Amino acid sequence: MLQVIWDTRGYFFWLLVVSALCAALERIRPWRADQKMLRRQFGQDLFWLFFNGHFAGILVAHVAAFLFVGVMPVIETFRSVRLAGASPRWVQFVVFLVMKDFLEWCVHNLLHRVSWLWEFHKVHHSIEEMDWIGNFRFHWMEIVVYQAITYLPLVILGARSDVILAIAVVSTLVGHLNHANLNISWGPLRFLINSPRMHVWHHDLEWPADRPRGVNFGIVLSVWDWLFGTAHWPSRNASPDQQPPRFGFRGMSAFPRGVVGRLFYPLSRLW
Repeated sequence: MLQVIWDTRGYFFWLLVVSALCAALERIRPWRADQKMLRRQFGQDLFWLFFNGHFAGILVAHVAAFLFVGVMPVIETFRSVRLAGASPRWVQFVVFLVMKDFLEWCVHNLLHRVSWLWEFHKVHHSIEEMDWIGNFRFHWMEIVVYQAITYLPLVILGARSDVILAIAVVSTLVGHLNHANLNISWGPLRFLINSPRMHVWHHDLEWPADRPRGVNFGIVLSVWDWLFGTAHWPSRNASPDQQPPRFGFRGMSAFPRGVVGRLFYPLSRLW
């Protein structure tokens, strides 16, 4: 059951491969040429990368495996509607990727709209210099929220462990690219796939006045934002290099800058 929920060893290997690839691409052709690789808080983001990408993932996987033992009888009742079995791996991959990505879009919306969830999500929006490693700057509570809501349906529907791993790797690759210092838009495919040019506006310090809760919530696919009216893209008259002047969120001056403070700050706000 643990392997079905999360192949942490296999995932961590691919996390390192994807990270190395995106770091190399940033060095070859950076969008913001004056941004240094070892920029401010890079060391802190290394902590978030290894902690969230490995240690926190292992902990959550073990807890999830323990809890799933109790709900296995319920899961078995859905055996007749499982999409696995005779379905080819590529069919499972496409169906479950789209399903998981839509659920993640919904969760991401909630992180911005529910006040106590936003306190946890502030850690991610504390990024002031965007690059690939910022993808893993988030509070460990987000792992609990995301995995509880997005991976449970996959397990219930009988997704293969290798398909779940492949989806996780692709999601990480796109997530790294979205935060990377790269001027990529995917051209016409921008209406389907998320990109650095699109996601950079999600981290704008000043969101549009008509959408104060944020824009561009997509993880892998951008189509959800275009469908539900949460997409933001600079006008046709804007420069193709246009990006927000500042990243972050309002009130950052009162937000802790250290790892320990950022780990405990959201918990302190609950009381």
